[in-house]
Amino acid sequence: MDRGFFIIMAAQFFSALGDNALLITAIAMLRDLHAPAEYEPLLKLFFTISYVVLAAFVGAFADSMPKGRVMLISNTIKVGGCIMMIVGVPPLYAYAVVGLGAAIYSPAKYGILTEYLPHSKLVVANSWIEGLTVGAIILGTMAGGWLISPYVQHTFQTVDTLVFGGVAGSLLDYSMTAIAGLYLVAAVFNLWVPETGVDHRMLHRNPWAMVRDFAHCVKLLWLDKLGQITLAVTTLFWGAGATLQYIMLRWAEEALNVPLYEATNLQGIFALGVAIGAVLAGKLVPIDKSVKVITVGIAMGFASLLMIPIHSVVPASILMITVGAMAGFFVVPMNALLQHRGHILMGAGHSIAVQNFNENLGILIMLVLYTLMVRANLPIWAVIVMFAIFIIVSMYLVRRWHLFNMREHNVELEHLLAVAAAAHQPLQPTHGQTTGQVLRENLPSPKIVVKKTIQTFSRAPGNRKKKR
Repeated sequence: MDRGFFIIMAAQFFSALGDNALLITAIAMLRDLHAPAEYEPLLKLFFTISYVVLAAFVGAFADSMPKGRVMLISNTIKVGGCIMMIVGVPPLYAYAVVGLGAAIYSPAKYGILTEYLPHSKLVVANSWIEGLTVGAIILGTMAGGWLISPYVQHTFQTVDTLVFGGVAGSLLDYSMTAIAGLYLVAAVFNLWVPETGVDHRMLHRNPWAMVRDFAHCVKLLWLDKLGQITLAVTTLFWGAGATLQYIMLRWAEEALNVPLYEATNLQGIFALGVAIGAVLAGKLVPIDKSVKVITVGIAMGFASLLMIPIHSVVPASILMITVGAMAGFFVVPMNALLQHRGHILMGAGHSIAVQNFNENLGILIMLVLYTLMVRANLPIWAVIVMFAIFIIVSMYLVRRWHLFNMREHNVELEHLLAVAAAAHQPLQPTHGQTTGQVLRENLPSPKIVVKKTIQTFSRAPGNRKKKR
């Protein structure tokens, strides 16, 4: 991996760091305003609305210009969302603006990998980006808890009194300013994201044409025998993961008797497990064997049931790092295979937009269900049981779906898996070459193909001239 790759990773890290610290701070703001408990999961719902509503447009937008510029624009929007919270805009609405920036950012941050790197490095690159994202989740959630802790808030109060005369409406505004600073650091790194040499053109400027094109891409990926399985798994995983994020906070506060600013450490421990699982997957699971890790997802559902009898921090930490490792081990290979199929079928930006649409639609549905559970005052053990059953049953059904496809469409699936394996061993690229560059060097030009086709037809029996 060269310097350009690590610049991309640094930009992603600081942006994700801000995202995760922001969620905890926004939850604290809602509690500071004495908002109802069900407003807290609505934060994530408002955040993901842009992913779903704008899904038809963000992929085309990401493909229309260099990815570094797209990421710069999105981080600037995130800074704007932070400023809105500071000036008193309701947290749900301001958080939706940050979600708009994140929706624009996502196709670019993943799409640039398929443009910049050869397919043979996609699983490793995904391990890097998922590992750093998880690292940002660990540090971000801990930073969010640290920024709302009584010690830091007391420091902010002292600074506010000495420097500004105590004019701050809320001390959490200082926390929000620090998070906006993280987005600014990410934006600075975006300025040095390297060009990939890909021709960026917007295929459609008509919104309805974009919607039709996006609908076609969604249909294309769901009809693909490998794409449909990987898309189903990642959709279920991210929907469940967003819900688990809130379940962990509530479980820590109610079952482990720790405050919110300390409960974030448990999320960080879980994310550490995900990072471990992601690294192991990058080393142990080849892309053409990715579907076999679905059984790990089923095991993760059973393991989450062990949350119910635990009431102390140490065993809770051990369980969370174990469940996190299971999650990372099975989602990274599935994500890599999904990106591979999507890149082949429709291009990087469109593929990630379709993936985001489905995954965030899953998040919206799961968060609505969780919000209804909170509104109904269901005990945390009942929520955990329903969550675990959902994971176990849904992953089992997806596995049965894949086995059915293997029986009914064995030849097609074996071919698609062979293509994925071949993409992991491309045409012997030299150092620094992407798959696209190798193909351009080894495949004949369109002019040669047309010339040879005309020659072939001219040699047909009916077109040959008789010798006199």
